[in-house]
This record gives sequence, C-alpha cells and structure tokens, in this order.
Amino acid sequence: MMMRFHKVYHRLSVSLLPSPPPPALPAALEINLRQFASGHLRTQLPSSARRRRSIMSSARSRLRNLAPVNAAAEDVGGISSVAGTAASSTDVADYYEEATEGKYQIPPPAIRDIVDAPPLPALSFSPQRDKILFLKRRALPPLSELAKPEEKLAGMRIDGKCNSRSRMSFYTGIGIHQLMPDGSLGPEREVCGLPEGAKINFVTWSLDGRHLCFSIRLGEEEEEDNNSSKLTVWVANVETGLARPLFQSPDIYLNAVFDNFVWVDDSTLLVCTIPKSRGAPPKKPLVPSGPKIQSNETKDIIQVRTFQDLLKDEYDEDLFDYYATSQLVLASLDGTVKEIGTPAVYTSMDPSPDEKYLMISSIHRPYSYIVPCGRFPKKVEVWTIDGKFVRELCDLPLAEDIPIAFNSVRKGMRSINWRSDKPATIYWAETQDGGDAKVEVSPRDIIYSQPADPVEGEEPEILHKLDFRYGGISWCDDSLALVYESWYKTRRIRTWVVSPGSKDATPRILFDRSSEDVYSDPGSPMLRRTSAGTYVIARIKKQNDEGTYLLLNGSGATPEGNIPFLDLFDINTGSKERIWQSDKEKYFETVVALMSDDNEGDLHLDQLKVLTSKESKTENTQYYIQKWPEKKAFQITAFPHPYPQLASLQKEMIRYQRKDGVQLTATLYLPPGYDPSKDGPLPCLVWSYPGEFKSKEAAGQVRGSPNEFPGIGSTSALLWLARRFAILSGPTIPIIGEGDVEANDSYVEQLVASAEAAVEEVIRRGVAHPSKIAVGGHSYGAFMTANLLAHAPHLFCCGIARSGAYNRTLTPFGFQNEDRTLWEATSTYVEMSPFMSANKIKKPILLVHGEEDNNSGTLTMQSDRFFNALKGHGALCRLVILPFESHGYSARESIMHVLWETDRWLHKYCVPNTSDINAELDACKDNPSQETSESKVAAGSGGGNPEQADDEHDPDHHSVRRSSLW
Repeated sequence: MMMRFHKVYHRLSVSLLPSPPPPALPAALEINLRQFASGHLRTQLPSSARRRRSIMSSARSRLRNLAPVNAAAEDVGGISSVAGTAASSTDVADYYEEATEGKYQIPPPAIRDIVDAPPLPALSFSPQRDKILFLKRRALPPLSELAKPEEKLAGMRIDGKCNSRSRMSFYTGIGIHQLMPDGSLGPEREVCGLPEGAKINFVTWSLDGRHLCFSIRLGEEEEEDNNSSKLTVWVANVETGLARPLFQSPDIYLNAVFDNFVWVDDSTLLVCTIPKSRGAPPKKPLVPSGPKIQSNETKDIIQVRTFQDLLKDEYDEDLFDYYATSQLVLASLDGTVKEIGTPAVYTSMDPSPDEKYLMISSIHRPYSYIVPCGRFPKKVEVWTIDGKFVRELCDLPLAEDIPIAFNSVRKGMRSINWRSDKPATIYWAETQDGGDAKVEVSPRDIIYSQPADPVEGEEPEILHKLDFRYGGISWCDDSLALVYESWYKTRRIRTWVVSPGSKDATPRILFDRSSEDVYSDPGSPMLRRTSAGTYVIARIKKQNDEGTYLLLNGSGATPEGNIPFLDLFDINTGSKERIWQSDKEKYFETVVALMSDDNEGDLHLDQLKVLTSKESKTENTQYYIQKWPEKKAFQITAFPHPYPQLASLQKEMIRYQRKDGVQLTATLYLPPGYDPSKDGPLPCLVWSYPGEFKSKEAAGQVRGSPNEFPGIGSTSALLWLARRFAILSGPTIPIIGEGDVEANDSYVEQLVASAEAAVEEVIRRGVAHPSKIAVGGHSYGAFMTANLLAHAPHLFCCGIARSGAYNRTLTPFGFQNEDRTLWEATSTYVEMSPFMSANKIKKPILLVHGEEDNNSGTLTMQSDRFFNALKGHGALCRLVILPFESHGYSARESIMHVLWETDRWLHKYCVPNTSDINAELDACKDNPSQETSESKVAAGSGGGNPEQADDEHDPDHHSVRRSSLW
C-alpha cells in the first residue's frame, strides 16, 4: 500500500525550545565524558580565569544517554524490532499512514527506547581527589521548556525570567561519594535541603573541598511569579550534605548572562547579582524615533561572516544593558555581604592566585549592529580583592573590522590572564600585524608579562616573540614554560621551551610539526593542581635521576587506530620512556587526569596515580584509579550497558582508497547477528562530514579507534542499527588543497570521488545493497548530502539533510574553512552551492531545520529557499521546520519527530528500493506527465496551494554553535 501525503511541507505547530549545553561542572576535576571516553582529551592549560569556576561540559557528550534500556524490543504497528526480520514495505506504509500531518510523531520502539534511556550522571572530583560528585541529569527536555520566550541580543539568547542564557539544561540532584583507599566508592550522600523541583547549575568546589556552591532555579510548577524563576545562589557542606542559601536576604539574585560566581578564598565568593535598583525592563516604543541608519561614509573595509541574533536598534541596546548589567557582591559563608564596584556589564572576574587582586573585564558602548558582543568595546581592570581600583590594563575599541582571514585577531591586548605559577603576575599577547593574517610581518605576536601592581614607570617585560599566531602557555615555574603558536594556512604548529625567569636563556623549539599529522603528535603535558587552585605543568622525579621530566599524554594515532599513551619525557634531551599504553587488542583506554597532585612540588614516579578510562566495542566506558609502581588499576564506576538490545552490534574500522590514491577510512557498523553470507546485503545509511587538508598524506591518516564503545546520541545514525541497517559512520571526505592550491576549487570532484570509494567498498564487502544506500549529514554534512545527490545521483537512493546551508552566495564573506570572499572566488561559491544545482537533484531528499537556527551561515531560510528551488524543478522533497529549535535539536518532541521523519524516509525511499524503481523515479522527473504513484507523491510534496502568499513561510529565522548530531 502506497502512502500519499497531500501536504508534506509543514511547520510543526507545537511550541518548543532547545536545551543548551549541560550546566557547568566543577573546575577541580571535570570529566567531560565525550572527550575522556573517546580518547580525544588533550591536557591543556586551563585559563586562569576559569581555574576556580565551573567548566562547561560537552552538550553532545557521547555518553549523554548511557543507561539501561528496560523496555524490551517489541513490534508495534507491524514495525519489527532489531532482533526481527525487516518489516515489509506494506506494513511500514500502514504504520506511517496512521500519522497525522502537522503533529509531532514518535519513532518505532526500537529507536525510541534507546533515545529515552535516562542519562548517566556527570562526574566531578574534589580538589583533594578524595571525593567524587555524581551530578544527576534527566533525559531530553520537554517542549514546555523550549517554548519559553527569550531575548535575542548581541549574538546571545537570554532568558529574561531567569536573567541567564536561555536553554540551560540542569542537574536534578547531587550525590557525594568518598573515594576509599582501595579505589572503591563509599555510600552516596545526597545533597539535601533543596527546594522541591530545584534545577541546579554551575556546581563548583571551594578550594579546600569542604563546600560546594551552585545556583538553583525552581521548576515550572513552582514558578508563580517572576522572582521565583530567577537564580539564587546556594552552598552545601560536603561532609553533611546540607544545603542552604548563600544570601540571607531573599531578594538577591544571580545574573548569569555572562559570568556567575567564583571562590576568592575558602569561605568567600564573588557573585554577579542583579542590581537591586533595577526596575522593569524597557518598553519598546510604539513609534520609532527615526529610521534605522548604518553608514560607511569613511569607506572602511568591514567584512563579517553571517552572525545571528544581533542588536537591531536603540531599544535592543537598552534591553541588552538591562539584562547584562550586574552588581558585583562579595559574600562570605558567615552571611557577610559587601557590594564592590558600580553596576556594569561585567563579562569575567578572576582572582589572582594569591587572592589579593581581581582581574575584572567588562564591555561598554558604543555597541554594534553587525557583530556580536564579543567584539564590543572591552575594558580590563585590576582591583584589590575588596573592590578598590588599582589600574586599567586596556580599553579596547569596537572591533567590527577584524579581517575574515583565518588567524586574524583583534588589535591590542588579548588573552589576558594571571600566571598560574606566580602570586599575581599578568601576561598577555599583542599582535604586530594589526590583527590581519594577510599582512607579512615578523614578529607577528609578542607575549608580555607584568606584575598586577607595577612600580611607577615599570614597563612590561617581553616574554617571547612569535612568527605564527599565539596559542597559549603552559606554565611550570621561572625555569620552564611551554609556549604554543600555530598558522592555519600552512597547518604548522610549534611548541617553544622558555625560561621566564632568565633573560639570558634562549627560547628553543621543542616540537615543530603539521597540526594535520596526527601520527607525529607527541602528546600534551599533563598538569597538576596547585594549592592556589591553578594548574601548572607536572614535573616528575625519577629515583636517583636529576633530569627534568614531564608526562606527555597522547592519543597515539597509528595506522591501526589510536593507541593512547603516557610518556615520561626528558625536556632537556628529548628522550622518551613509555610508562603506560592502552591495550590495543580489545580495549581503548585513556589517561584522564593526575590524581596524585594533592601535595606541592615535583611528583615522584613511584608514587604516581592517574585516572584512566577503559572501554571496548561491547563494554561501556568505566573509570579506574591506576597507581605506580605496580600499575594496579582499581575500578571506580560500574555503568551498565545503555542499550543491551544492541550489545552485540558489529563494529569495524575499514580502509579503502580513492581513485586519486588518497587513503580513506570509515567505521562500519552492522546489526547484531547479521551475517552477510547468509543474510545478503542490507540497506545502508552513510553519515559523514567533510574536512579540509593540506596534504594527501595527512588526509589518509587513521583517526579514532576500532575499540571505542559505540556511543549512540539522541539523533545518531547508529540508531538505525536497531532497524537492521548497515551504517557507514564518518567515512573520511577529505577536500585537499596542497601548496598554494585552494581545496574548495575542486570540492565537488573530491567529494564525489570520496563518496564513490565509500560506496564501492560497502558493496564489495557484500554488506550494502547497491540500490539501497542513503546518505545523510548535519550542518556541513547536510551541505555535503545535497551536493552528492546533485552530482553523484548514481550512488544514493535518497538523502537526509539537517540544518544545512545550500546557497553560498548568502554567506559571501567566507564559510566553514573558506576565507576568500564571494567576489574573490565567485566560481567556487557558485559551483559548491547545491542550490545552483537544484535542477539536477532527482533523488528524494528530506530537509530538516530548526526554526531558530542561530549558527553562523545556516540560517533557516537556507532550507526554505532550497526547498522552493527543488520544488520548482519537481523534485521529490520534504521540508520539516522545527519550531524554536536551534542548530542542534534538543526537545524530546522535536528529536522524536526528526527520528520519525528519518525512519519514514528511509523505509519509503531506501528499504523497498530497487534499480527498477530508481529508473522509474528518474523517468518521472524527466517526464512529469507520467502519473505513477511516486510522481503523485513528488507533486504532493510542494507545500500546498501554489497560490499561497510567500510570507506564510517567514524565512527570517536565525542560526549558534555548529554542533554535530552524533
């Protein structure tokens, strides 16, 4: 039975709003589960501005939903489970025929049960490494949260009721566990005394590990007035678990639009609060005072990318000031409260390591209507810890004119931080090329250093000069620091060894390599925490050895996959000793953090203790404490398998070659119990994202590990393993531009060649049916999908494109890794745009886009206009716009509907597909008069009455972070 959808294009009518990245976690030791479990963690020097504050965890953690799936796989409406045989096309058609257009739908249970599994908690270790927090999370947020109003101002989205960034997820509870000497965990102590329905954010340890500080907002059922929605600051005693409000006064609320709070010592916090004198928000005038005018009568050259959510007028400026202005307050645990400074738009506050000074950053007018707030005029000052002004470090002007070339930066002081190894010394970088990467000059950047309160007339000290762009410093002490620089155009990255306390010591290059060459990556130095809460390079002592040793923690990329390692590295001679390496046969292990840094001074090798993770293709990631010299591992977590119905899925890292000789890799996933020799080829979904390279050798290197646990996110392509699909995940699609050649000038040719090689490989292996291969991707992957359907129609039967940009003339000042403008590379912009080849797309394409996409370049109108172009050429297409969703999708209803749409599309245009059907479809597109059932579907996908006014589908929606769907 063939389904007929008479109005396929629709805007879903239920209000929703996506959830943001998970709330911040403690800076003492934050476990970003995605990085740690996947082995991509690089030990880097944390900004001192964040050393005592929460560190944002990954919004797309690959372990976000890892928990047992209790519901058994079942058949509903004729849709078979993973263990069953493929459902017939008639059964599938009947199942989807029952769906009501314009309503949110739910995918079959085989997919739904995996997505609805409750997530595992996030983990955070105390500064002393003797306790662990289990920060409890919920599953996907409901539509009711995503539908709340928000203000789009200066490149941000603000929840006016909470006076914070909008779409914040939250924790539902905090469990405290003692880490026992034998590596086991003590019983859980739940933080208690919280209001009913409390939503917890910004959890932070005090420096002595005795208290926690966090914010609370109430659940919807408790929000009876505006004030109950605002964030209050709470503290909890770690030993008792008892929590209480930090402020005795009930009318002091947190302003979390920019910074929130920071411990300045063991018992005092500096808090951004809403000024008590603030009244009602400004009202938008019914009649404007005049026209909106922008002028460039000075003929300045100002090129900016396609930023979203910018200020539009004076009312927006006033509204931005209203929500972003804070009053800084010093609050002690004994109840003492003191306001410091005057209300201003404070963006960061950072105590010095010796707790005597504050580095305060703020932004001020004049604002801009063409760039976000990060480029507004910025002032950085030094105050005493009690709020007395010491001096102004800089007052940077509005930066609308930063060139679009990669490695271009703002003029003046930047990357201003405290030295983590000194009591109160500031360092920063200043560009010598006016911030323009196209200007040839040596040096390009200079790093300066100066005490917080220098004596009169004392000039800043030049620490180092760089010919590439400054990329940060790892501090150890006056005898050792590592300085990083890089240059995007050549992909060069350098590490310098400097002696900050010796003017006579000559800096030397420690590593000079291509950032693309993962095989040559020596690893990053591991850092240890100081008593001041900062992080410095961990220096290691060997018994009876006077050498200076560091620990290099590396991902260990090899042609067989990543084999993470820990090397003992002699900084003077360059010699290495491998003291730990991942099991490469079955497991994938990584070193997460040092656990033996609770004492000052150098660490002894025979007393080393580290936190490691361990996983395999079939075993969930677990965490271990590993001790030297015996290197015995103690397991501290026992997370269950999140989706036991897929526990025996098959995973293989495969390698194959493009016709120009470039080596390619991909991860091939096959359903449990599948045997190609007995079961024959399967329908296959190819999901990828192109990348740019400067060399064929780098493009062909293997990345990732065949032994990593297959984490399945809420919109992952791997969900279709439960529907008996073969999944080719992340096949490398390298776009290579060697030497002075620009990669994108041959984008289409290289894209098609990579896809051809991938398709040929899965067919050669007998796992994919040649006529049942679908392609999909998100963001730049959606752009890839549309181009492949236009330029390689022989490879794929259909496509799924989510949140893409399809017309590059709408992003004229650069996109992705292209920094030439439309006028400099007109033919490239045009030829890369699938919009310009809409007449060539004959295979079914499903377009999905968030209605509130605020990612630069991927405006919602990109999908609107691309759909209209496809429809204008009779293409079989469908466009689904998700109300209130941004670039990534967050609401449960939205995600379930996207999965339903995708599953329907695959079962309608991939699973039952044959070469004869493909030929018939192509013939229909060439001869629209043919009245087959498929051609009627194509005609019906046009979005209703062609006489409808264009303004019914308002294209002026917005796009934030580019985020991958899996």
